[in-house]
Amino acid sequence: MASKYHLEESVKWRIIGRLEAGQSIMETATCLNISRQTVSKLWKQFQNDGSVVRRPGQGRKRMTTASEDRYLALTARRNRKATARQLSSELAAATGTVASRQTIYRRLNEKGLYARKPRVCVLLSSQKKRDRFNWCKEHQNWTEHQWSHVLFTDESRFSLTGDSKRVYIWRESGTRNDPSNIVERDRFGSGGVMVWGGIMIDGRTPLHVFSSGSVTGQIYRDEVLDPYVRLFRGAYGPDFLFMDDNARPHRANLVDEFLESEDIKRIPWPPNSPDLNPIENLWDYLGRAIARIHPPPRDVNALKTALLEEWRLIPQTVVNNVISSLKTRCDMCVQREKEKETQKNYEEKKRLRNRRKEEIEEQRRKVKTQEQRRKEE
Repeated sequence: MASKYHLEESVKWRIIGRLEAGQSIMETATCLNISRQTVSKLWKQFQNDGSVVRRPGQGRKRMTTASEDRYLALTARRNRKATARQLSSELAAATGTVASRQTIYRRLNEKGLYARKPRVCVLLSSQKKRDRFNWCKEHQNWTEHQWSHVLFTDESRFSLTGDSKRVYIWRESGTRNDPSNIVERDRFGSGGVMVWGGIMIDGRTPLHVFSSGSVTGQIYRDEVLDPYVRLFRGAYGPDFLFMDDNARPHRANLVDEFLESEDIKRIPWPPNSPDLNPIENLWDYLGRAIARIHPPPRDVNALKTALLEEWRLIPQTVVNNVISSLKTRCDMCVQREKEKETQKNYEEKKRLRNRRKEEIEEQRRKVKTQEQRRKEE
């Protein structure tokens, strides 16, 4: 069967063959299930130039010009959070061309820009960046056996609203980690259910749902450390290492005193580095599992029940794999810092070379000026 809009060349020659054999236009159109107008136009074209090839320039005219396409790409790169509708409005205001959202998507795709969810991070000071680099360098060559002694823990909040307010940005493929494609967010938004969990190679804690919407040092000690972490320490022995981030409740004095009294050793953790914590991948996995539930949880109690069940169903191989990825995470962190340092050194050398050139040029100008003065004298 021919294409809905353009006939295949083989079909065109079948039409010509039938017509040359004496079949009428109506009979040919009926037999091949093609409109009479199409058959008639093709027959006239063949009689005029002996060809059935589609003439260049036929079809719908492209809505945007090359300069308008460049304008769209430039606008999207300058404001990466702009929606296709906003870009369409800006294009109409600037050029008078009214393009649909689908046209905007296609033009940006042609320029290598695609709608993607932005990478989220927090800003790091120079000192925090050094701490992060040093930590990754120190643990870069840890073996899986060494990581198997660490219990990775964290809190996360889940909401009934899910990801309906997800933000997308325009970016090129392979540029997820570029600073212009990263947005900052508040770690814990309002509403929802706060949970805590811990993972190890070949093990995990039950998922704990906090009794209140916020976590204090006392709640952290009484609801997390005492019933969960202390028991894991007893089961794994003196080589056990406990990982939690540097959130204020985690560093309360009563928390430090409890860990010391129970002989629970902490593994130092770089500040503001959730991307290094493998449990973050589990929160994402858990969130996707909740989003697949149909019908979705209607209230907080239903959400709690769903979270507990989906956490239990996460395959242990998934847990082991995200922990095993720590070497890659450390390697990438160290490599990025080395590349930044190399670039910084290159720019510094370039600046010194340019400065030296300017000094030489200035010296030459002075010598030339002095020679001219001597000649005038």
